[in-house]
Amino acid sequence: MAKKIIAGMILTFILTFGLTGCASLERWGKDVSSDFSGGLDRTVEVYDYAGNLLKIYEGQIDLATTTEGESGKVKFDLNGKRYIIYNAIVIVEEK
Repeated sequence: MAKKIIAGMILTFILTFGLTGCASLERWGKDVSSDFSGGLDRTVEVYDYAGNLLKIYEGQIDLATTTEGESGKVKFDLNGKRYIIYNAIVIVEEK
């Protein structure tokens, strides 16, 4: 219940200030929305370094990208399963 209230407050803030056209604020708002809703409807394509398509994932995906000290790592949950992809070219597109 508290998460919904916080999400509502954040959404109100985003809508109020997001209408000013500030792109960074809009991106931040989408990140927060994705965190609270379990992800965005996305397509994730994974390629090897030769450019060969290895796998395509589609669905409601909340993506965690590389952090300092962890090179070449993408992590996400989809349909109750955890996926961690190392050392590949990953293209993520919002539907």
